[in-house]
Amino acid sequence: METNNEWMNDPELQKIDPSKLDFLNKMFMQSTTINNGGNQAETQKKMMAFLLSLNKLSKDNNISFHPEEVELIFSVLKKYSTPDDIAKMQKISSFFRSR
Repeated sequence: METNNEWMNDPELQKIDPSKLDFLNKMFMQSTTINNGGNQAETQKKMMAFLLSLNKLSKDNNISFHPEEVELIFSVLKKYSTPDDIAKMQKISSFFRSR
């Protein structure tokens, strides 16, 4: 996904707390640096460590998302993403749903 935050201004997200959206934007900015450079195995290892740290990071910042918010955010992100990015989001989403 592009590193701009155009998706955050989507009207469908008006009901989501701005602090949650800011948290997500920071997360996406950090994740884009992980995807730049390195082979696929290294990138996957770094991304997994990053994703697992999100739970602690969200608790430290008192941020939690209701399932409806997660679905809405994913649907909005898809509008601004490439097919490759959508596939990555679905993979990440399935990881967290299986837990």
